[in-house]
This record gives sequence, C-alpha cells and structure tokens, in this order.
Amino acid sequence: MRTVKATAAAVTVALAAGAASIAAGRYASDAALKAPPGRPLPTEPRLTVHSTAAGQITLTRDLASLRPGTYGLSGDGSHAVVGPVLDSAPHPADTVVRRLERVTHGALKRGDSVWLTANLHVGDPSTALGLDHADVNVPGELGALPAWFVPGTRDTWVITVHGLGATREHPMNVMEFLHRQRLPVLDLAYRGDLGAPRPQDGLNHLGETEWRDLDAALRYAVRYGAERIVLYGWSTGATMALRAAAHSAVRDRIAGLVLDSPVLSWETTLRALASARRTPAALLPLAVRAAQGRTGLQGDRIVEAADPGRLKVPVLLLHGPDDTIAPWDFSRRLAARRPDLVTLHTVPHAPHGAMWNAGPADYEEALRRFLTPLM
Repeated sequence: MRTVKATAAAVTVALAAGAASIAAGRYASDAALKAPPGRPLPTEPRLTVHSTAAGQITLTRDLASLRPGTYGLSGDGSHAVVGPVLDSAPHPADTVVRRLERVTHGALKRGDSVWLTANLHVGDPSTALGLDHADVNVPGELGALPAWFVPGTRDTWVITVHGLGATREHPMNVMEFLHRQRLPVLDLAYRGDLGAPRPQDGLNHLGETEWRDLDAALRYAVRYGAERIVLYGWSTGATMALRAAAHSAVRDRIAGLVLDSPVLSWETTLRALASARRTPAALLPLAVRAAQGRTGLQGDRIVEAADPGRLKVPVLLLHGPDDTIAPWDFSRRLAARRPDLVTLHTVPHAPHGAMWNAGPADYEEALRRFLTPLM
C-alpha cells in the first residue's frame, strides 16, 4: 500500500510539474505571439519623467534614454517627440536630459511612466503630416484590411508594412520622404491590427500567415495601376515582404525589397522576447515548442524565403548590431552571400525597428540611392 501511495504521489508531482512547464512555455511564448500593437515590447524599459522645461525633458538615466537620434515618447494617454541628449544641461547624475521637440497628444507630468518608441507621429497622413490621403479597404483573406493611400505621380508604388509592437503609424516616419520622391504609398494594417480582422486564434504568427494580407495589398496595387512595387517592411513586416516576394502570384511586379530590422529567425526573436520577460534559460526551448504547437510556425519557411539563392530582386537591408530582438548577424550573412543584389546599410546604436530614428539623414540617403533605379 505504501508503494502504491508513493507511486501515485510521484506521478501527481510529475504531472503537476509537466503542466506547470507547459503553462510556463505558453506564457513565455506570449511575449511574441501576443505582442499588442502600439505597446512596448518586453525589451523596452519604462522610464520616469523627472521634469519638463521649455524644450527639455528629464528622464531616468538608462541605456535607452541615452540613445542617439529622434524618438517618440509614449505613456498611458500621452505621446511626445524627443530629440538628442543635451549633455550640457544641468541634471542629477541618475537622469538624462533630452530635447523635447513637441507634445503630440496628452500631457507629460512629473512621475509619469513612459517608454521610447520608433514612431514619431500620431494620427493619419493628413492630420500628422499634412499629406493628402485616402482611407481605403484592401480585400483580404479574413476580410477588409484598412490602409492609407498617399498618391504620387509615379507608377512604382511602395507598400509599407509595420512589425512587432507597432502600428501603421510607424511607416509615417518615412512617408514624407517617399512623397518627395513622388512615389504612391499604400500603408497597410493587417490581421490583428486596430480595425482589421482578428485572427481566429488571436495570435501573431510572426509573418507566417500575415504575409497573405500583404499579398492582398500587392494584388490591390496592381488592380489600381501599379506597374512596379517596392515592398517596405519592418521587423516581422520584413519577413512578410520576403514571403510575398517568394510566393505571391503577382511577384513579377515586385521591383525591390526594403527590409528594416528583419526577423530572419523567428526562434531567435521569440527567445529574445521571452528572455526579456525574465523567462529562465531552461524554459526557453519550451517557449519555442509552445509557439510551434499554437501557431504551426516552422523555421524552414523563413529560411526558405530568405535563401540568398532564391532572391530575384534588389534588396536594401537596414540593420545594426544593437538590435537585440532580430540579431543583425543574419542580415550580414545574407548581404555577404548576395552582394550582387543585397545592400546592407549598417546603423549603430539603434534598437529593433528604429534604424531611421538613430540617423534619419543617412538612412534616407541610403533609401534614395536604392529607390532611384527602381522608379
């Protein structure tokens, strides 16, 4: 009887441990699969507003608040734009003073919790940038996909698609530049975004299924007069662009790809986000397996789409060594294997999806050089 009870207890403990491991794996995988649009990723620290003055804001001292460049500063109910660090401004040793360019929404108060974000603009192209645009609906696999269309005189269109933790406001960072080049721009919201259809499982598939919404945008652009199309994606949006270039029925219209901070290994990205949630290293393989079980993600599909031998059109890679979510080593290897088609523009000191923010002038010059032959 004692042996039976001991065995039963051991089985119960083992089952409980197994259930706990499964739950932990699911929770860890949520860091990527349930990343809400417009909210900070786990890698982005919360900062405290210590004070504001004319054209200045004082924030918690952190590697994030010391980043060079221009960023959005978001809080719960507020959004502002901050410029460079002002080293000459007096401040306590545990703080950083940055130029406060403007407050675009709400108000910033002492003690507010905020985070840096790549997107500078709030609203739509008309309200945020003064650009005429049309609100259009792209017929997608799951239903109508809202998009902003900014007209241009050229017959080469640019379709922009955001990535993890972002919204279609993010591509507005480069929309004025693209408009100056007279390129029509279609800025897409895809499944899971505000106003777009929700996937049945409620999960982000890291481009695995979302690319079909970009394919729908491609077909929409062709239907309305695009002779050539440049796909411009950030993060998992870049993954979507690669998949569309490999599999879309109208891929012959794709003239080039612009890939900013591309996710070329979903397992590496998922592990990075799960680690940022303080997931113990021993549980990271469980997070990967949980993601596979919940979404059907397979690493070989991204590898196939990013296979240097399969690339058919010019590619501009905008990436840097400080991206902790999508390591740039994958981009470096891709560029090294196809120097005839792939141009790598290296951006130091920039977090994931924020290559433009760290150096807008250099970024836009690289973009201009790449796009000019494709117009």
